[in-house]
Amino acid sequence: MSLTLSKNKILQFLFILCVAVPYFNNYELTFFIWFLTVSLTLRTNYSINIINQILCFLGIIIISLVSSFFYEFTVYNFIRDFTYLLKPIFGLLLGYQICKRYSNNNPLYLIIRTGVFLAILHLIIVAFSFIFLTVRDINGLRYYAGYFSDFEVYGLVFLFFSKQLGIEISESKRKKYILLLAVSSMFYLSRTNFIQFVLMFMALKGYFTINKRAITVLATFAVATILLYSAILYVNPKRNGPGIEAFLYKVKIAPTEPFKTKINKEDYKDFNDNYRSLENILTINQMTAEDKSTIIFGKGMGSEVKLHAEVMLDGVVFSKISILHNGFMTIFLKSGLLGVVLLILSIVLLYRNCFYQNPMFKNINYFFIGTILFLFISYWVFMGFYFKADTKSILIGLMIAYVENKRRQLKDKKILSQDI
Repeated sequence: MSLTLSKNKILQFLFILCVAVPYFNNYELTFFIWFLTVSLTLRTNYSINIINQILCFLGIIIISLVSSFFYEFTVYNFIRDFTYLLKPIFGLLLGYQICKRYSNNNPLYLIIRTGVFLAILHLIIVAFSFIFLTVRDINGLRYYAGYFSDFEVYGLVFLFFSKQLGIEISESKRKKYILLLAVSSMFYLSRTNFIQFVLMFMALKGYFTINKRAITVLATFAVATILLYSAILYVNPKRNGPGIEAFLYKVKIAPTEPFKTKINKEDYKDFNDNYRSLENILTINQMTAEDKSTIIFGKGMGSEVKLHAEVMLDGVVFSKISILHNGFMTIFLKSGLLGVVLLILSIVLLYRNCFYQNPMFKNINYFFIGTILFLFISYWVFMGFYFKADTKSILIGLMIAYVENKRRQLKDKKILSQDI
């Protein structure tokens, strides 16, 4: 009993450490800890679902590797790209392997506990920024305290639906954790996290299944969203306005920011507000202007996009970039359309974890449907699994293992038929 308890504590520590370390924005440290933990928790057998996920990302790496030999690159950029492209594989294996070794009946509580730890850490940094760094604007706060935390939002959603997901937690503790995670998530002032929460909340409510109730709710929500956005346009918040006005300005430009096709690079405001779209435009222009084979196979690891200007990112000035904000465009640059197809396939394959034949999996099905929808947005605006501070791959790896464990338990009790 004590041996099992000690093993669980070690696994909990490793899980929290692996989720927390990317928030320190040091990818070398993240890569080392993730690689070490994957090595320590390796298994001798893996399911077809997790193998399919790994094969998609491995295929992207192989295409990028082969393409690299037809173009010039620096050793540093090649190695950096290789480690970045490995990140989703490590994350999925981390969550999967730890969940498989974790002997607790419901590892979903571990997600909540990790989210709470991150929230406490984030709020300490927020308080430090306000008190000691005298930060008073949104941009400064996000620079020091972080730009988003998908993991905390998942933890918050899991708390809201703890009964449906079978997570055992006292009502008083549940309410305290909800407050803590909600306040922490709000301080990120992230539009993507807000969209994530709405998508996951609606998904777990079952609003993305086709029926009369769902259509009514979605139509009402769409009308409410249009009215709210119209109100923001009417207020017309200013760029770099005080307090919440800066956030409302970000909301105002959100529908066009990632999709603009024409940007005036001489206009500082247009350049900065729509920089993500500029990256996409420059990537497509560069890929289509060169050897047409790059469109299919990409330019490989170490490839870069010329910005035709100097841009400060993460405190460093760049005139060329190897990694873009848009995950689909990053993979397009490295491994072409073939890589993008594999990336989309990896998202769609998550649907294989849904089992509509048994009502006991209903809420897990809803989780995967919401996650599939959110991943398309996440890859488009913030690199998805490939972002150096992203930890969703760990959570999704855990959820894949959780479904498998649950199915095995039900089969052992002869509740679930063998042919599902």
